[in-house]
Amino acid sequence: MKNGSENTDASGEQGPAIPKWILKAFTRLNVAVYRASNGRLMNKLAGDPICLVEMTGAKSGQARTIPLMYVPDGDAFLLVASQGGAPKHPVWYHNLIAHPDIHITQGGARRALRARELSGEERALAWPICVQHYAPYADYQTRTQRLIPVFRCEPES
Repeated sequence: MKNGSENTDASGEQGPAIPKWILKAFTRLNVAVYRASNGRLMNKLAGDPICLVEMTGAKSGQARTIPLMYVPDGDAFLLVASQGGAPKHPVWYHNLIAHPDIHITQGGARRALRARELSGEERALAWPICVQHYAPYADYQTRTQRLIPVFRCEPES
């Protein structure tokens, strides 16, 4: 299991973690370019589509926007809190638990949605769909002892 100071690359080799300041700078750049281009540029990660998720910070209460891969599911989006199989949930997981009302921008369209963590049978049914959409999720689950959370984000009814 990883200790948080290492990353596993596509070959399975361990390497040093990318410094947080570089990740934050890249995230800001990704969000700016995605918005400026109406989702035409910087809209994929590892060949799979991403969306921008606007949320409220669990501790800070500040607005946060991050690019995330998503799994389309009808008029909803599935978000997988895998963090590459890290031992802890990503920070954004805690944000969605504390403040489930979010906005997702996909392409040029921005939508107000409510995020809900799936559990039990709902999660069991959604997980294979997520893995079919992005096969590395299955490997990420083997890297961690935590059950990787899946959120369903949909319009409120």
